[in-house]
Amino acid sequence: MTKMVYAMLASVIALSALPARADKPSHAAGLERVKQVMVKPPLLPKHTQKAEGGPKIVEVELVVREREMTIDPLGTTVQALTFMGSVPGPIIVVHEGDYVELTVVNPKGEVKGSDTGEGWDGTSSNIMSHNIDLHAVTGALGGAGLTLVAPGQKATIRFKATKPGVFVYHCAPGGPMIPYHVVQGMNGAIMVLPRDGLKDGDGNPLHYDRAYYIGEQDFYVPKGADGQYKKYDSAAAAMPETLEVMKTNEPSHVVFEGAVGALTGENALTAKVGETVLFIHSQANRDTRPHLIGGHGDYVWPTGSFNDPPQTNLETWFIAGGSAGAALYTFLQPGLYVYLNHNLIDAVLKGAAAHVKVEGEWDNDLLEQIVKPGPIE
Repeated sequence: MTKMVYAMLASVIALSALPARADKPSHAAGLERVKQVMVKPPLLPKHTQKAEGGPKIVEVELVVREREMTIDPLGTTVQALTFMGSVPGPIIVVHEGDYVELTVVNPKGEVKGSDTGEGWDGTSSNIMSHNIDLHAVTGALGGAGLTLVAPGQKATIRFKATKPGVFVYHCAPGGPMIPYHVVQGMNGAIMVLPRDGLKDGDGNPLHYDRAYYIGEQDFYVPKGADGQYKKYDSAAAAMPETLEVMKTNEPSHVVFEGAVGALTGENALTAKVGETVLFIHSQANRDTRPHLIGGHGDYVWPTGSFNDPPQTNLETWFIAGGSAGAALYTFLQPGLYVYLNHNLIDAVLKGAAAHVKVEGEWDNDLLEQIVKPGPIE
């Protein structure tokens, strides 16, 4: 049965790669072109919250990098499969009605982190074929059927951003390679903003002062007979034993931005009292429950759809596996906040937690300590 499923998936990939009939030509011809420079998460590329002028062709390039990454303070490593070298891959930001001209590059030979842009590090050398399935795309398996590239190849597709919201993208090369590539880190997100910006349930405009993209990742690292996590020389070498761990559906690590503590300490997110922050959260494989300790979701799009009115004043929100969501919160108190997956096992024991350092003046009207901890008299 398993082999049959793999064969069916492979045949679907092959069929979807057939050239589309050119009955209806694209309307992208003659539109203004802009190149979007990818930046490493949790940051977003430069963009406007409201569209300026008419639809544009937004040029995006994603470079595939197969590289070793350390994912916890113990020095545990994974042979990560990535877009651009980070887990998650960078977020793409466009407006409804724009066209995205996306090039997937699978280099052959060594690639340095600096080759994919500022902020990425390390080196990589690719040996696998890769593609991209964007949940914002209509047809051809979200683009996966048109972008399968072996090392030394690249492919370009152009798609129209028709649905406003936040969406997952991931590699989907067929068969067991689909889940393997996703849980080895090969996923990211795209945000399609409404042309006139975000709105509340009554149609009033919403604005954010800062925006962060948090990609939640589940890893499945095998252990040896000694109980220690195993280390491999390549993603191909890691695959057989990793697939066995994946079948348990019990991740060894659940992290933000590719590693335990990646968004804490010096790398904590920052904000100021009075600022409104947009948190974009994706999980390409498992359900998650984002929560901001000490704060709330003032406006939340848990399904990611900006066409739908946001839910308001949520304590915790649910994001289904294979999707992305967004939440707006205006910080009212200074201090160190914890943003986490409120499956507390995943957050505390496996790593799905981040910090937000907020500067400003404390408001005793909202919260005040009356008696400090001390002995009971």
